[in-house]
Amino acid sequence: MAEQGIKVDNLSYSVDRRQILKDVSLFVERGVNRTILGASGAGKTTILKLMLGLLRPDAGSIRIDGVALAGLSEGELIKVRRKIAIVFQGGALFDSMTVGENVGYRLFQDGELSEDEIERIVLEKLSFVGLEDTIDYYPAQLSGGMKKRVAISRALAAEPDFIFFDEPTTGLDPVGVYNICHLMKRLQGEGKTTLMVTHDLETAFRVSERFSFIHKARLVFDGTREEMRQSGLPEIREFLAPSDESLFVLPASSGGKRP
Repeated sequence: MAEQGIKVDNLSYSVDRRQILKDVSLFVERGVNRTILGASGAGKTTILKLMLGLLRPDAGSIRIDGVALAGLSEGELIKVRRKIAIVFQGGALFDSMTVGENVGYRLFQDGELSEDEIERIVLEKLSFVGLEDTIDYYPAQLSGGMKKRVAISRALAAEPDFIFFDEPTTGLDPVGVYNICHLMKRLQGEGKTTLMVTHDLETAFRVSERFSFIHKARLVFDGTREEMRQSGLPEIREFLAPSDESLFVLPASSGGKRP
């Protein structure tokens, strides 16, 4: 039986000779909810794009439930991608479509269900995030937190096995952050496997069981929250509690933190 989960082996990726990832290996096991941490620009979102087959690695391999992405045609990739949904940082809703049309977009594209069945699923998924009353709204009529909740319902509509979250709480107020974390915990309670990339430690510690840390293109840590808190690695210590001498903070004369 094929190994269930997303397995990354010795993955390397560069852009214009700049190394983004180098020899990264990790395993996203079904039912174990993981966060990939790192400073801005560390390559976290790049990992998601590589897992989706949107980018091709320079070296290494990615297998989803035992299926290697390397060498797959676009049609074959589409079939594999159906196991995965992604909630983008800004929600990435279509401005010209209503909330209902956004949530049902993938189902309409597949063309396998009737309009009545799609509408039932759309209402069900909007109800899950508490926004069924917005089905006829347009994205411009929603707050930032509401847009992200609609994006979650759109991800759920296709019944994926894995849900990726790209900086899901960026730009939200405390209530919005609470709502997103609450929804992620509910998803996990219903058996969905979540993979989040973020630099927001509070959100990460609320919703994840395992943590991977990327620094200078390499995976320097993989473990539990407690193992992370007890880690003696300077990269981990200084990310958890930055100081004036931190690897992640520039001298005052340079104008602040590293990008």
